[in-house]
Amino acid sequence: MARTITAEETEVVQELVGRAHAAMTAIEHYDQATVDRLCRAVGWAGGNLATATRLAHMSVDESGMGRREPTRRAKVQGILRDALRQKSMGVIEEDAARGLVKYAKPAGVIAALIPVTSPYVTPVSIAIYAIKCKDAVVFSPHPSSRNTTIETVRIMRAALKKLGVPEDVLQVVERPSIPLANALMAACDLTIATGGPAMVKAAYGSGKPAYGVGAGNASMVIDETANVAEAARNTRISKTNDNGSGCSADGNLLVDSRVYDAFLARLQDEGGYLVNDDEKAKLQAAYWDAEGRRTADTIARGADVLAKKAGIDLPEGKTFFIVPERLIGKAHLFSTEKLGVVLSIFKYHGWEMALDMVRQIFETGGRGHSCGIYSFDDEHVHQLALVAPVSRIMVRQVQSSSNAGTFTNGMPMTSSMGCGVWGGNITNENIALKHYMNVTWVSRPIPEDRPSEQELFGEFYDSDLT
Repeated sequence: MARTITAEETEVVQELVGRAHAAMTAIEHYDQATVDRLCRAVGWAGGNLATATRLAHMSVDESGMGRREPTRRAKVQGILRDALRQKSMGVIEEDAARGLVKYAKPAGVIAALIPVTSPYVTPVSIAIYAIKCKDAVVFSPHPSSRNTTIETVRIMRAALKKLGVPEDVLQVVERPSIPLANALMAACDLTIATGGPAMVKAAYGSGKPAYGVGAGNASMVIDETANVAEAARNTRISKTNDNGSGCSADGNLLVDSRVYDAFLARLQDEGGYLVNDDEKAKLQAAYWDAEGRRTADTIARGADVLAKKAGIDLPEGKTFFIVPERLIGKAHLFSTEKLGVVLSIFKYHGWEMALDMVRQIFETGGRGHSCGIYSFDDEHVHQLALVAPVSRIMVRQVQSSSNAGTFTNGMPMTSSMGCGVWGGNITNENIALKHYMNVTWVSRPIPEDRPSEQELFGEFYDSDLT
């Protein structure tokens, strides 16, 4: 039975939120140039190479997940780029033809729930967008990466202090718990929840507005027109980035039978280890318990760690596992989300079979999140977009990074991705600057824009339908 919040935790929440409101009041007069300068300062403090490397090491040492290379540092740069290119106060948009003017204002105090798999990049990313809109943030870390998030927030607060800015614009819960997080979400104006389904469900049940994310199960289609070398290389990059910790990392590969063998060979050249039937059974036993739940000690772990647990003799140079699969469904665990360095590969015969397999996979899990395609056939891309129940489709890109925006696509840079109604979320969009602000619409009169009834009702005008 879940425990209730203690009196001490209630006091902590009240103090954090009270200080956040006071900090917002202190900066409410800041102009655009000032907040842009602060965004740069916070981004540099938490995202410079030396600091990001130190925090990446700290994260791995604390949680055991991910890799020591600060590969996600680029996300901070991209979010800063997007933030600096937009206005976040006063008039942000005008539509003279419709007589509309939009004014941006702060959203308020934000409760930011931070995932164990991204304990330093996500806080910096959220801080940039929040400061840009003159919001305050209270970060609630995951207990398994608490110290990394606390250190990240400490670094950003120190940067603000040096610039004479109230540090309490950014705060962190130092002793996180589920009851405290629930109380924090209920006390703040907005919650941004990046993490597992239970966390997101709690955010939506807090009684306050919330942006949450759905579960991933990214599936990639490799059709007969694909450049198999490019597809295999991108798959390796995506799957091994931070040990596959992101929900955008490739999970299932659906490959046309005409290029299957060539692609599989390339994938092995890229460091993939093709398991046999016996090893597949061992891998499943290591990856899921008897009830089909993911084992925590295999999430975002290196291939060597996973191989040791599964009792597989992994050759040197192999960095991820390739599991041949034919069956799809909740009972077939390799078709579900994996959050690690394990890939399932399926062979399809004919395009209609590929589309049907996509439907089956997303009925199993990951509805609303994402898929990708390696193809030079625009009609295939179009047909996949028509039927796939996902919020984003990447074409010939490294899925794990491209979903959240890169410097070579036009997706809004983010550390949190909405999955729409499919995923139980309020939006399909990447959670970006627009989601951190309130907007006031001012409407002025325009010439009447009223079509005739005959134009509106068309063939049914003056008909006998009534």
